[in-house]
Amino acid sequence: MVQTAYWFEPTEYHARLARVQAALKARGLDGMLAFLPETVTWVTGYFTRAYGTFQFAIIPAEGQPTLFCRDVEEYYLDSTCVYPDRVMWSDSDDQLAVAVQAVLSRVGKAAAIGIEKEAWVLNAARWEAFSGALSGARIEDVSGLVGNMRKIKSPAEIAYQRRAAKAAEAGMQAGIATAAVGATEREMAAEICATMIRAGSDLPGPGVLSSGERAFHLHGGYSDRVLERGDIVQLEVTPNTRHYHARFMRPIRVAEASEEDHAVVEKLIAIQDAAIAEVRPGVPATVPDAIYRDGVLSAALRVTYTNKTFYSVGLLLQPNGGESLEAHPGADWAFEENMVFHTYVLARGFGMSETIRVTADGSERLTNFERQLFVTDL
Repeated sequence: MVQTAYWFEPTEYHARLARVQAALKARGLDGMLAFLPETVTWVTGYFTRAYGTFQFAIIPAEGQPTLFCRDVEEYYLDSTCVYPDRVMWSDSDDQLAVAVQAVLSRVGKAAAIGIEKEAWVLNAARWEAFSGALSGARIEDVSGLVGNMRKIKSPAEIAYQRRAAKAAEAGMQAGIATAAVGATEREMAAEICATMIRAGSDLPGPGVLSSGERAFHLHGGYSDRVLERGDIVQLEVTPNTRHYHARFMRPIRVAEASEEDHAVVEKLIAIQDAAIAEVRPGVPATVPDAIYRDGVLSAALRVTYTNKTFYSVGLLLQPNGGESLEAHPGADWAFEENMVFHTYVLARGFGMSETIRVTADGSERLTNFERQLFVTDL
């Protein structure tokens, strides 16, 4: 008998399913096909590292979901999924034919069905197969239905993010300690990854890690580059526990920094503190977003400021790096209690960021690490 390893109590999954089914009924839908891996895991518990293979969940408006996946994943179905019904394909099968039959047998050909059309798993060939088989059905795009529910985290979800934040803090300390003249970005990454894994991260990261001219451009990955005296190192650590994420950035100079460098970073910290201080339930996202933009531009730290300033994080499975909720000048949403965000400010190669939870009357930092420009030893 397989020992279960549920990430949450079954009652939490049942409550999630009930919310999804209530939303489906409100839209007049008989069910939905959940292709996004985060949706499948969040609703049913089912998780496998091979979520990139062809799998999805059939979620009816009444009754229990059905999982569709490759047969070699049966162990992970038994150990992580709280619902027993499944249809499995083997490598010699016509996967699309088996998938279409599974859908027709559970929801019927004339159903009103919701489909996560924006899910990266649903490629063109698969969409054509399903839309053809369901030609008599009313099909509705429900891409954001479950994603919107996931934006408010439960206490158990936040507990995982707190653990991930501790791994992030350990990883940042390892990165600062390794960023010496003559060290390579690869050596830094190795120390950061090993430290975060030991501290409880499911994936190594490290996230953004770049030096030299690449430090002035977001999303650089580590390379064989050798660190030189005076380099800026842009470092963002991105660990996760049960694939619930927390992350943060700190600015680093290798061996030396100028008074101007320290002044710039102090200004960034002050801007970020002012923005985070405005976060509380009911506050429009544009309020702290404007504090970031106006602060950076008025201080002449950047000529333009086009990137988002907050984005929601929680259960994230690659290639997704963040949830859909973002703060920018056109944002039309307000903060709610138990939303969790990564919030960051960037200027002149220096980055400062935190993962925060929205509380009943403000916010709290899940990541807690000294906020300064770090100048490393030789």
